[in-house]
Amino acid sequence: METFFSFLERRVDDCSSLLCVGLDPHVSDLAHPTAASARDFCLNLVKQTAPYAAAFKPNAAFFEVFGADGWTALKQVIDAIKEESARLGSMIPVILDAKRGDIASTAEAYAKSAFEALGADCITLSPYLGKDSIEPFIKNQERGVFILCKTSNPGANDLQDTFLSPLDSPVLLIDGHTRPMRLYEYVARLVQTWNTKNNIGLVVGATQPDALENIRALVPDMWFLAPGVGAQGGELELALKAGLRKDGKGLLIPISRAISRAANPGRAAAEIRDSILEIRSSIFGNL
Repeated sequence: METFFSFLERRVDDCSSLLCVGLDPHVSDLAHPTAASARDFCLNLVKQTAPYAAAFKPNAAFFEVFGADGWTALKQVIDAIKEESARLGSMIPVILDAKRGDIASTAEAYAKSAFEALGADCITLSPYLGKDSIEPFIKNQERGVFILCKTSNPGANDLQDTFLSPLDSPVLLIDGHTRPMRLYEYVARLVQTWNTKNNIGLVVGATQPDALENIRALVPDMWFLAPGVGAQGGELELALKAGLRKDGKGLLIPISRAISRAANPGRAAAEIRDSILEIRSSIFGNL
């Protein structure tokens, strides 16, 4: 049976892309402040950018703000991605950006909502409640999760950079010296042990390339979702150099506003996809 990341890698190969197109219908970008307008905004982006998208990432919050109508619109957008995928002859994964995290019974309901009701292929999750809060989402190896590890926002350091006590955590050997693990490093190592079905990845912000490089060294084979390039200040080349695996894969670059606010979103997506390929080629040559 296929796993989520074998599914994703097949799409990456089909479209020669590591671009994840973010579907974030900010009210300020819409023709009207309605769920229907949010849906139409996203449907236009899907149609224009699908040939260049390794994945689509709709942000649940920008649909939920419209209440029940927004939830219906989100379902319609996900259905449209599947229809466009069928037209192209290559299925495009849908990563629901919802950052869920709750006790096991509630997590079970969230998992059914994301995977069965909405039809998403993957979801973003918080690890704060531990493994039992993750398990309902990873029971089916064809469904994936990206777990928050080192996020792209300015406040990430408040908790994620905290050093753990050497009594509670293994130490890292760096340049001949040892030090306690930071919390985000411990999360990366821990989550790697949960990834027995090849359906768990990590969210690692492109705004912090040093941390991205650290985590890649700790978990060399895992997939990363690396938000923050563009509007949040992350640099594409630095993120790719720090986060790509040795096979030139393992890193999805989500881009939203730089595409959705472009005069020609399809052209913008194609140019970003090509930039990623050029940088990857400069690092690894022709893989």
